[in-house]
Amino acid sequence: MRWAWSTLTVVCCLACSKEAPHREHGGHSDPAAPGSSHEAEHGEIPKKVSLSAEVVAAAGIRSEAARRSQLDTGLSLPGEVVVDPDKSARIASPVSGRLERVDFREGQLVKKGHVLATVRVPELGRLRASRTVAQAKSKAARANAKRLRALADKGLASEQQALDATTEADTLEAEAAGIASQMGAMGAGGGSTVALRASVSGTVLFRDAVVGQPLSPEQTLGTIADLSEVWFVARVFEKDLGRLRVGARADIELNAYARRTFPGTVEYIGQQVDPVARTLTARIRLANPEQALRVGLFGTARVTVTDADAGAEVLTVPHAAVTEVAGKAAVFVRHRDNEFELHEVVLGRVGVGGTEVVSGLRAGEDVVVEGVFSVKSALLRSTFSEEEH
Repeated sequence: MRWAWSTLTVVCCLACSKEAPHREHGGHSDPAAPGSSHEAEHGEIPKKVSLSAEVVAAAGIRSEAARRSQLDTGLSLPGEVVVDPDKSARIASPVSGRLERVDFREGQLVKKGHVLATVRVPELGRLRASRTVAQAKSKAARANAKRLRALADKGLASEQQALDATTEADTLEAEAAGIASQMGAMGAGGGSTVALRASVSGTVLFRDAVVGQPLSPEQTLGTIADLSEVWFVARVFEKDLGRLRVGARADIELNAYARRTFPGTVEYIGQQVDPVARTLTARIRLANPEQALRVGLFGTARVTVTDADAGAEVLTVPHAAVTEVAGKAAVFVRHRDNEFELHEVVLGRVGVGGTEVVSGLRAGEDVVVEGVFSVKSALLRSTFSEEEH
Protein backbone atom coordinates (compact mmCIF):
# COMPACT_ATOMS: atom_id res chain seq x y z
CA MET A 1 0.00 0.00 0.00
CA ARG A 2 2.90 2.40 0.73
CA TRP A 3 4.23 1.70 -2.80
CA ALA A 4 0.78 2.49 -4.21
CA TRP A 5 0.59 5.84 -2.49
CA SER A 6 4.13 6.70 -3.62
CA THR A 7 3.27 5.82 -7.20
CA LEU A 8 0.14 7.96 -7.10
CA THR A 9 2.06 10.91 -5.62
CA VAL A 10 4.68 10.73 -8.37
CA VAL A 11 1.92 10.56 -10.97
CA CYS A 12 0.21 13.69 -9.68
CA CYS A 13 3.45 15.65 -9.20
CA LEU A 14 4.73 14.90 -12.69
CA ALA A 15 1.34 15.77 -14.16
CA CYS A 16 1.46 19.12 -12.43
CA SER A 17 5.05 19.75 -13.58
CA LYS A 18 3.91 19.15 -17.13
CA GLU A 19 1.42 22.03 -16.83
CA ALA A 20 3.94 24.43 -15.20
CA PRO A 21 5.20 26.10 -18.44
CA HIS A 22 1.62 26.99 -19.31
CA ARG A 23 1.13 28.76 -15.99
CA GLU A 24 4.41 30.65 -16.31
CA HIS A 25 3.17 32.29 -19.50
CA GLY A 26 0.15 33.77 -17.78
CA GLY A 27 -2.37 31.13 -18.83
CA HIS A 28 -3.18 32.81 -22.17
CA SER A 29 -2.97 29.58 -24.16
CA ASP A 30 -3.98 26.00 -23.45
CA PRO A 31 -0.96 23.68 -23.90
CA ALA A 32 -3.31 20.86 -24.79
CA ALA A 33 -5.68 22.83 -26.99
CA PRO A 34 -6.02 21.69 -30.61
CA GLY A 35 -3.80 23.60 -32.97
CA SER A 36 -1.54 25.00 -30.23
CA SER A 37 2.24 24.97 -30.62
CA HIS A 38 2.49 22.71 -27.56
CA GLU A 39 0.37 20.00 -29.18
CA ALA A 40 2.27 20.33 -32.45
CA GLU A 41 5.48 19.75 -30.56
CA HIS A 42 4.36 16.89 -28.32
CA GLY A 43 1.69 15.14 -30.38
CA GLU A 44 -1.74 13.93 -29.36
CA ILE A 45 -2.71 12.83 -25.86
CA PRO A 46 -3.14 9.03 -25.65
CA LYS A 47 -6.62 7.63 -25.17
CA LYS A 48 -5.84 4.82 -22.72
CA VAL A 49 -3.91 4.26 -19.51
CA SER A 50 -3.55 1.22 -17.26
CA LEU A 51 -3.22 1.35 -13.47
CA SER A 52 -2.34 -1.33 -10.97
CA ALA A 53 -4.94 -2.59 -8.53
CA GLU A 54 -2.94 -1.06 -5.66
CA VAL A 55 -2.99 2.42 -7.23
CA VAL A 56 -6.71 2.14 -8.00
CA ALA A 57 -7.45 1.22 -4.39
CA ALA A 58 -5.16 3.89 -2.94
CA ALA A 59 -6.67 6.63 -5.13
CA GLY A 60 -10.24 5.58 -4.29
CA ILE A 61 -11.14 5.20 -7.96
CA ARG A 62 -14.75 4.11 -8.39
CA SER A 63 -16.90 3.64 -11.48
CA GLU A 64 -20.53 2.99 -12.30
CA ALA A 65 -22.54 2.27 -15.45
CA ALA A 66 -23.85 5.21 -17.46
CA ARG A 67 -27.61 4.98 -17.66
CA ARG A 68 -30.59 6.57 -19.33
CA SER A 69 -33.00 8.41 -17.05
CA GLN A 70 -35.26 11.41 -16.88
CA LEU A 71 -33.19 14.52 -16.20
CA ASP A 72 -34.56 16.90 -13.60
CA THR A 73 -33.16 20.29 -14.59
CA GLY A 74 -34.50 21.66 -11.33
CA LEU A 75 -35.04 25.19 -10.12
CA SER A 76 -32.12 27.66 -10.15
CA LEU A 77 -31.84 29.80 -7.02
CA PRO A 78 -29.10 32.42 -6.41
CA GLY A 79 -27.51 32.66 -2.99
CA GLU A 80 -24.35 32.60 -0.89
CA VAL A 81 -22.45 30.49 1.64
CA VAL A 82 -22.93 31.42 5.32
CA VAL A 83 -21.93 29.89 8.65
CA ASP A 84 -24.30 27.88 10.83
CA PRO A 85 -25.13 30.27 13.72
CA ASP A 86 -25.34 27.32 16.11
CA LYS A 87 -21.70 26.47 15.27
CA SER A 88 -20.25 29.97 15.57
CA ALA A 89 -19.35 32.23 18.47
CA ARG A 90 -18.39 35.82 19.20
CA ILE A 91 -15.16 36.60 21.08
CA ALA A 92 -15.82 39.34 23.65
CA SER A 93 -14.94 40.33 27.19
CA PRO A 94 -17.70 39.86 29.80
CA VAL A 95 -16.45 42.90 31.71
CA SER A 96 -14.75 46.22 30.98
CA GLY A 97 -10.96 46.23 31.13
CA ARG A 98 -7.80 46.52 29.08
CA LEU A 99 -6.51 43.88 26.65
CA GLU A 100 -3.25 42.55 28.01
CA ARG A 101 -2.49 39.63 25.68
CA VAL A 102 -3.85 38.19 22.39
CA ASP A 103 -3.30 34.52 21.52
CA PHE A 104 -5.36 34.03 18.35
CA ARG A 105 -5.18 35.06 14.71
CA GLU A 106 -7.34 34.82 11.60
CA GLY A 107 -7.42 31.37 10.05
CA GLN A 108 -6.26 29.63 13.24
CA LEU A 109 -7.99 26.42 14.32
CA VAL A 110 -8.94 26.55 18.01
CA LYS A 111 -10.51 24.06 20.41
CA LYS A 112 -13.35 24.79 22.81
CA GLY A 113 -11.87 26.12 26.07
CA HIS A 114 -8.65 27.36 24.42
CA VAL A 115 -7.42 30.66 25.94
CA LEU A 116 -7.70 33.34 23.24
CA ALA A 117 -6.83 36.51 25.15
CA THR A 118 -6.18 37.95 28.61
CA VAL A 119 -7.89 41.07 29.93
CA ARG A 120 -6.74 43.12 32.93
CA VAL A 121 -9.74 44.13 35.06
CA PRO A 122 -8.98 46.49 38.00
CA GLU A 123 -12.47 45.82 39.40
CA LEU A 124 -11.43 42.24 40.20
CA GLY A 125 -9.30 43.45 43.12
CA ARG A 126 -12.32 45.10 44.71
CA LEU A 127 -14.46 42.02 44.14
CA ARG A 128 -11.86 39.75 45.73
CA ALA A 129 -11.69 41.99 48.77
CA SER A 130 -15.49 42.05 49.03
CA ARG A 131 -15.63 38.27 48.74
CA THR A 132 -13.02 37.84 51.48
CA VAL A 133 -14.92 40.18 53.85
CA ALA A 134 -18.25 38.49 53.06
CA GLN A 135 -16.79 35.01 53.67
CA ALA A 136 -15.28 36.09 57.01
CA LYS A 137 -18.55 37.68 58.15
CA SER A 138 -20.61 34.67 57.08
CA LYS A 139 -18.25 32.30 58.93
CA ALA A 140 -18.56 34.33 62.16
CA ALA A 141 -22.33 34.65 61.74
CA ARG A 142 -22.73 30.90 61.23
CA ALA A 143 -20.72 30.19 64.38
CA ASN A 144 -22.86 32.64 66.34
CA ALA A 145 -26.05 31.05 64.98
CA LYS A 146 -24.92 27.60 66.10
CA ARG A 147 -24.05 28.97 69.57
CA LEU A 148 -27.44 30.66 69.99
CA ARG A 149 -29.25 27.57 68.76
CA ALA A 150 -27.52 25.49 71.39
CA LEU A 151 -28.41 28.04 74.10
CA ALA A 152 -32.03 28.22 72.88
CA ASP A 153 -32.33 24.44 73.07
CA LYS A 154 -31.25 24.67 76.72
CA GLY A 155 -33.63 27.56 77.46
CA LEU A 156 -30.73 30.02 77.93
CA ALA A 157 -31.57 32.13 74.84
CA SER A 158 -34.81 32.99 73.09
CA GLU A 159 -35.97 31.17 69.95
CA GLN A 160 -36.16 34.52 68.14
CA GLN A 161 -32.49 35.24 68.82
CA ALA A 162 -31.52 31.86 67.33
CA LEU A 163 -33.67 32.45 64.23
CA ASP A 164 -32.30 35.97 63.68
CA ALA A 165 -28.70 34.68 63.92
CA THR A 166 -29.44 31.88 61.43
CA THR A 167 -31.02 34.35 58.98
CA GLU A 168 -28.01 36.67 59.22
CA ALA A 169 -25.62 33.78 58.55
CA ASP A 170 -27.65 32.65 55.53
CA THR A 171 -27.68 36.20 54.13
CA LEU A 172 -23.91 36.68 54.45
CA GLU A 173 -23.20 33.27 52.90
CA ALA A 174 -25.47 34.11 49.95
CA GLU A 175 -23.65 37.44 49.52
CA ALA A 176 -20.26 35.70 49.45
CA ALA A 177 -21.56 33.11 46.98
CA GLY A 178 -22.94 35.86 44.73
CA ILE A 179 -19.59 37.64 44.57
CA ALA A 180 -17.82 34.35 43.81
CA SER A 181 -20.35 33.61 41.05
CA GLN A 182 -19.82 37.06 39.56
CA MET A 183 -16.07 36.48 39.47
CA GLY A 184 -16.59 33.07 37.90
CA ALA A 185 -18.78 34.56 35.15
CA MET A 186 -15.95 36.96 34.38
CA GLY A 187 -13.54 34.05 33.95
CA ALA A 188 -11.29 35.50 36.61
CA GLY A 189 -7.79 34.04 36.71
CA GLY A 190 -4.99 34.84 39.08
CA GLY A 191 -4.50 38.43 40.16
CA SER A 192 -6.61 41.00 38.32
CA THR A 193 -6.90 39.25 34.92
CA VAL A 194 -9.70 37.54 33.04
CA ALA A 195 -9.02 34.77 30.50
CA LEU A 196 -11.20 34.84 27.37
CA ARG A 197 -11.76 31.26 26.15
CA ALA A 198 -13.20 29.80 22.95
CA SER A 199 -16.81 28.73 23.50
CA VAL A 200 -16.80 26.52 20.36
CA SER A 201 -14.21 24.63 18.34
CA GLY A 202 -13.57 26.01 14.88
CA THR A 203 -11.68 28.47 12.69
CA VAL A 204 -11.07 32.11 13.58
CA LEU A 205 -12.80 34.08 10.81
CA PHE A 206 -12.22 37.61 12.06
CA ARG A 207 -9.99 39.44 14.53
CA ASP A 208 -10.13 43.03 15.78
CA ALA A 209 -7.85 42.93 18.82
CA VAL A 210 -4.74 44.96 19.69
CA VAL A 211 -2.80 44.62 22.94
CA GLY A 212 -3.45 47.59 25.20
CA GLN A 213 -6.82 48.61 23.82
CA PRO A 214 -9.64 49.34 26.31
CA LEU A 215 -12.55 46.93 26.19
CA SER A 216 -16.25 46.89 27.00
CA PRO A 217 -18.66 43.93 26.89
CA GLU A 218 -20.25 45.33 23.71
CA GLN A 219 -17.03 45.08 21.68
CA THR A 220 -16.36 42.08 19.40
CA LEU A 221 -12.72 40.99 19.30
CA GLY A 222 -13.31 38.23 16.74
CA THR A 223 -15.52 35.38 15.59
CA ILE A 224 -15.06 31.60 15.50
CA ALA A 225 -17.00 29.18 13.33
CA ASP A 226 -17.02 25.42 12.82
CA LEU A 227 -16.77 25.14 9.01
CA SER A 228 -17.10 21.35 8.77
CA GLU A 229 -20.66 22.10 7.66
CA VAL A 230 -22.01 25.36 6.22
CA TRP A 231 -25.28 26.67 4.83
CA PHE A 232 -26.06 27.90 1.34
CA VAL A 233 -28.81 30.48 1.77
CA ALA A 234 -30.74 30.72 -1.50
CA ARG A 235 -33.27 33.35 -2.54
CA VAL A 236 -36.67 32.00 -3.61
CA PHE A 237 -39.08 34.12 -5.64
CA GLU A 238 -42.78 33.97 -4.82
CA LYS A 239 -43.65 32.32 -8.14
CA ASP A 240 -41.34 29.39 -7.36
CA LEU A 241 -42.37 28.80 -3.75
CA GLY A 242 -45.05 26.24 -4.62
CA ARG A 243 -42.51 24.08 -6.51
CA LEU A 244 -40.05 23.85 -3.62
CA ARG A 245 -40.11 21.40 -0.71
CA VAL A 246 -38.04 20.63 2.39
CA GLY A 247 -35.83 17.58 1.78
CA ALA A 248 -35.33 18.29 -1.94
CA ARG A 249 -31.91 17.44 -3.37
CA ALA A 250 -29.73 20.32 -4.51
CA ASP A 251 -26.48 20.87 -6.41
CA ILE A 252 -24.60 24.05 -5.54
CA GLU A 253 -22.52 25.70 -8.27
CA LEU A 254 -20.24 28.44 -6.97
CA ASN A 255 -18.70 31.24 -9.03
CA ALA A 256 -15.31 30.41 -7.50
CA TYR A 257 -15.21 26.81 -8.75
CA ALA A 258 -15.88 26.10 -12.41
CA ARG A 259 -17.14 22.61 -13.36
CA ARG A 260 -17.61 21.60 -9.74
CA THR A 261 -20.80 21.04 -7.77
CA PHE A 262 -21.49 20.54 -4.07
CA PRO A 263 -24.45 18.30 -3.14
CA GLY A 264 -26.85 19.26 -0.38
CA THR A 265 -30.43 19.08 0.84
CA VAL A 266 -33.01 21.80 1.43
CA GLU A 267 -33.28 21.95 5.20
CA TYR A 268 -35.61 24.90 5.74
CA ILE A 269 -37.79 27.28 3.73
CA GLY A 270 -38.40 30.72 5.22
CA GLN A 271 -41.79 31.77 6.54
CA GLN A 272 -41.52 35.49 5.82
CA VAL A 273 -41.26 37.31 2.48
CA ASP A 274 -38.76 40.14 2.16
CA PRO A 275 -41.03 43.15 1.51
CA VAL A 276 -38.47 44.83 -0.77
CA ALA A 277 -37.02 41.96 -2.81
CA ARG A 278 -40.23 39.86 -2.61
CA THR A 279 -38.22 36.72 -1.94
CA LEU A 280 -37.89 34.11 0.80
CA THR A 281 -34.82 32.18 1.87
CA ALA A 282 -34.16 28.47 1.47
CA ARG A 283 -31.44 26.99 3.66
CA ILE A 284 -29.34 24.18 2.20
CA ARG A 285 -26.84 22.35 4.42
CA LEU A 286 -23.51 21.42 2.81
CA ALA A 287 -20.70 19.19 4.05
CA ASN A 288 -17.33 20.95 3.87
CA PRO A 289 -14.60 18.39 4.65
CA GLU A 290 -12.02 20.04 2.37
CA GLN A 291 -12.76 23.56 3.66
CA ALA A 292 -13.32 24.61 0.04
CA LEU A 293 -16.58 26.38 0.88
CA ARG A 294 -15.61 29.85 2.06
CA VAL A 295 -18.04 32.13 3.86
CA GLY A 296 -19.54 34.69 1.50
CA LEU A 297 -19.03 32.81 -1.79
CA PHE A 298 -21.84 33.45 -4.27
CA GLY A 299 -23.38 30.86 -6.53
CA THR A 300 -26.53 29.09 -7.69
CA ALA A 301 -28.47 26.20 -6.20
CA ARG A 302 -30.08 23.81 -8.68
CA VAL A 303 -32.89 22.20 -6.67
CA THR A 304 -35.26 19.36 -7.61
CA VAL A 305 -38.87 20.51 -7.89
CA THR A 306 -42.15 18.79 -7.21
CA ASP A 307 -43.72 19.34 -10.63
CA ALA A 308 -40.64 18.86 -12.81
CA ASP A 309 -41.51 17.78 -16.37
CA ALA A 310 -38.36 15.86 -17.13
CA GLY A 311 -39.62 14.49 -20.46
CA ALA A 312 -37.95 11.60 -22.29
CA GLU A 313 -35.08 9.62 -20.80
CA VAL A 314 -31.57 10.72 -21.77
CA LEU A 315 -28.08 9.35 -21.12
CA THR A 316 -26.68 10.93 -17.95
CA VAL A 317 -23.53 10.74 -15.82
CA PRO A 318 -22.80 12.24 -12.37
CA HIS A 319 -21.30 15.72 -12.41
CA ALA A 320 -18.08 14.39 -10.85
CA ALA A 321 -17.50 12.08 -13.84
CA VAL A 322 -17.01 14.97 -16.28
CA THR A 323 -13.55 16.50 -16.64
CA GLU A 324 -11.72 18.57 -19.23
CA VAL A 325 -8.77 17.32 -21.30
CA ALA A 326 -7.18 19.40 -24.05
CA GLY A 327 -9.95 21.94 -23.70
CA LYS A 328 -12.72 19.40 -24.35
CA ALA A 329 -15.26 17.76 -22.05
CA ALA A 330 -14.42 14.12 -21.40
CA VAL A 331 -15.13 11.09 -19.22
CA PHE A 332 -13.06 7.99 -18.44
CA VAL A 333 -14.49 4.55 -19.26
CA ARG A 334 -13.16 1.64 -17.22
CA HIS A 335 -12.37 -1.67 -18.95
CA ARG A 336 -11.07 -5.00 -17.71
CA ASP A 337 -7.71 -5.18 -15.88
CA ASN A 338 -8.09 -1.54 -14.76
CA GLU A 339 -7.56 -0.06 -18.21
CA PHE A 340 -9.11 3.40 -18.50
CA GLU A 341 -10.10 4.93 -21.83
CA LEU A 342 -10.62 8.64 -22.48
CA HIS A 343 -13.92 9.49 -24.20
CA GLU A 344 -14.49 12.99 -25.50
CA VAL A 345 -18.17 13.80 -25.03
CA VAL A 346 -20.69 16.41 -26.06
CA LEU A 347 -22.73 17.57 -23.09
CA GLY A 348 -26.35 18.64 -23.04
CA ARG A 349 -28.52 19.88 -20.21
CA VAL A 350 -27.30 20.06 -16.63
CA GLY A 351 -29.65 18.56 -14.05
CA VAL A 352 -29.69 17.88 -10.33
CA GLY A 353 -27.15 15.14 -9.67
CA GLY A 354 -26.22 14.55 -13.30
CA THR A 355 -25.35 15.94 -16.73
CA GLU A 356 -26.77 14.84 -20.08
CA VAL A 357 -24.30 13.26 -22.52
CA VAL A 358 -25.40 13.85 -26.12
CA SER A 359 -22.63 11.87 -27.80
CA GLY A 360 -19.33 10.12 -27.08
CA LEU A 361 -20.68 7.55 -24.61
CA ARG A 362 -23.06 4.58 -24.66
CA ALA A 363 -25.49 3.44 -21.99
CA GLY A 364 -24.01 0.68 -19.84
CA GLU A 365 -20.36 1.75 -20.22
CA ASP A 366 -18.52 1.82 -16.90
CA VAL A 367 -17.70 5.47 -16.17
CA VAL A 368 -15.27 6.69 -13.48
CA VAL A 369 -17.21 8.79 -10.95
CA GLU A 370 -14.63 9.06 -8.14
CA GLY A 371 -10.88 9.50 -8.54
CA VAL A 372 -11.21 11.17 -11.96
CA PHE A 373 -8.31 13.52 -11.22
CA SER A 374 -6.02 10.57 -10.45
CA VAL A 375 -6.84 8.84 -13.74
CA LYS A 376 -6.38 12.09 -15.65
CA SER A 377 -3.00 12.66 -13.98
CA ALA A 378 -1.89 9.14 -14.88
CA LEU A 379 -2.91 9.74 -18.51
CA LEU A 380 -0.90 12.95 -18.69
CA ARG A 381 2.01 11.17 -17.00
CA SER A 382 1.99 8.52 -19.73
CA THR A 383 2.19 11.30 -22.32
CA PHE A 384 5.17 12.76 -20.53
CA SER A 385 6.91 9.38 -20.47
CA GLU A 386 6.39 8.89 -24.20
CA GLU A 387 7.94 12.29 -24.90
CA GLU A 388 11.04 11.36 -22.89
CA HIS A 389 11.55 8.35 -25.15
